[in-house]
Amino acid sequence: MTETVQANRRQQHITIVSETFPPEINGVANTLRHLCQGLMQRGHRVTVIRPRQQHERKGNFAVAGEALFTREHVVTGLPLPGYADLRFGLARTRHLKKLLATDRPDALYVATQGPLGVAATSAAHQMGIPVSSGFHTNFHSYSRYYGVGMLERLLCLYGRWFHNRTAITLVPTRKMQQATRAMGIPATGLWSRGVDCHRFTPHKRDSALRESWGLQPNDRAILYVGRLAPEKNLRMAVACFERIRGLHPQARFILVGDGPLRRQLAERHPDYVFCGTQCGDDLARHFASGDLFLFPSKTDTFGNVVLEAMASGLGVVAFNDAAAAEHIRHEENGMKVPLDQDEAYVDSALRLADQPTLLNRIRAQARLDALEQSWNSQIDQFELLVFNQTAKAGYHAVNKQSISLL
Repeated sequence: MTETVQANRRQQHITIVSETFPPEINGVANTLRHLCQGLMQRGHRVTVIRPRQQHERKGNFAVAGEALFTREHVVTGLPLPGYADLRFGLARTRHLKKLLATDRPDALYVATQGPLGVAATSAAHQMGIPVSSGFHTNFHSYSRYYGVGMLERLLCLYGRWFHNRTAITLVPTRKMQQATRAMGIPATGLWSRGVDCHRFTPHKRDSALRESWGLQPNDRAILYVGRLAPEKNLRMAVACFERIRGLHPQARFILVGDGPLRRQLAERHPDYVFCGTQCGDDLARHFASGDLFLFPSKTDTFGNVVLEAMASGLGVVAFNDAAAAEHIRHEENGMKVPLDQDEAYVDSALRLADQPTLLNRIRAQARLDALEQSWNSQIDQFELLVFNQTAKAGYHAVNKQSISLL
């Protein structure tokens, strides 16, 4: 067994820095929940540095009774423009150096590229702590949806500067790996996502919930789960559903989530079913009670909800990007179309709505394929990529000391 592998196997202390963390509900927070749980189950110690969340009085809380960290540091948080329910963190580098010095970690993982991540990376550099980062959010792509498209190039340059300050940047898909390298970020590692198939399962289909949506047993529930925001391409989801309803008047559009577009959508479409934010087993029931799942986003770096929909046995319709590019095989376990073919997206959804045999076959295969996407294997990959930087740092430190003694 090599020294690198042995280093990966020993118990280590990692500090995770993020602008968002459970119990906040979004893809990054969900991913970090599973990451922290997986690392602690392997005996690693996890420290979290994050901003104070909205309406939070104090830190050091567990999430739904789950221990996600062994220690936590909470810094000042301010609302994120365009995402008022999320915060970005403010902390001085010297303050973070003191925090890190109180219980020095073997490695630092920076999940978000905000001010907190910048300060933490600087502090770790000054202390000689290996730093890895994650490319979780396409902020430069989001800018065009919030009326500041002229900042896209600037945000792209900032992202390149930020991630090139870390030893390796973890990306969730091969396509995103190509994209980040094209941005000028060469040191990348592939770290995908898993899904909890015990929680997300077709067995949680709830006939009473479907009835509350106004559905009869054979009616179609067209489901969307995610943030109700411009960058999620909800206009496409609405257009797609309206085409389906033109042929299947009894179909209902079920939207799970919240965001700045909710009021506008509710005013324009009072017959849509808005379920608000759901989590845990309630979210699993909503997934399992649907039939078709629309994922119209063209900006997500991954989209955990795609795997959750597959695990729940839904017919997923998505563009050939992010999670769909990695996990959906067209007409086998879902439907995916090129990013520039909106009409093909609608046609794919109509086919599933019109052809129950095709839909049932795809739903069954989606569940089978999701069973192979465990979080356990993804935690293994994270250990290999991130703790390998620790091993390299240790090797270089020992080598430098040896040279100085000659």
